[in-house]
Amino acid sequence: MIKKNVFLLLCVTIFILFSYILLPAYSVELDEATRTVTFDTASKTITLTPEQVKRGKRLFNNSCAQCHNGGITKTNPNIGLELESLSLATPVRDNIVNLIDYMKNPTSYDGQNSIAELHPSIKSAEIFPKMRNLTDEDLLSMAGYILLQPRIAQEKWGGGKIYY
Repeated sequence: MIKKNVFLLLCVTIFILFSYILLPAYSVELDEATRTVTFDTASKTITLTPEQVKRGKRLFNNSCAQCHNGGITKTNPNIGLELESLSLATPVRDNIVNLIDYMKNPTSYDGQNSIAELHPSIKSAEIFPKMRNLTDEDLLSMAGYILLQPRIAQEKWGGGKIYY
């Protein structure tokens, strides 16, 4: 019994050492160029901080990934969150300002109809409680995360069933 406990303790110790010492050496921090995304339709840019990227990922996974896992749209697989689909929407949604506007007051892909009763948004926070406490800074982080993914996950982001 003592040998078994010693073996388990040794395994746990090795796992902890590997997790906290070795793995960070292999993680790659996103450089400034990767963290720079389009801010508005005038092609101004913004460089997100690493904290904003991490926060955006966490918030996206908590609030959006149920329907948009991997940048797809489960309810309409023809329209994803990759830059091409975002840029073809009306209004274009390939920048921070317009994505935030969409998360506050979503419209159909052609921009003609409000879909706030169907899509989680700040406007419909009473229906979608996960949106209730999101601040403008939270929305900026989520929008930035969405716009970074085509650079990080490349063809996987919005790639559909092939990858997810």
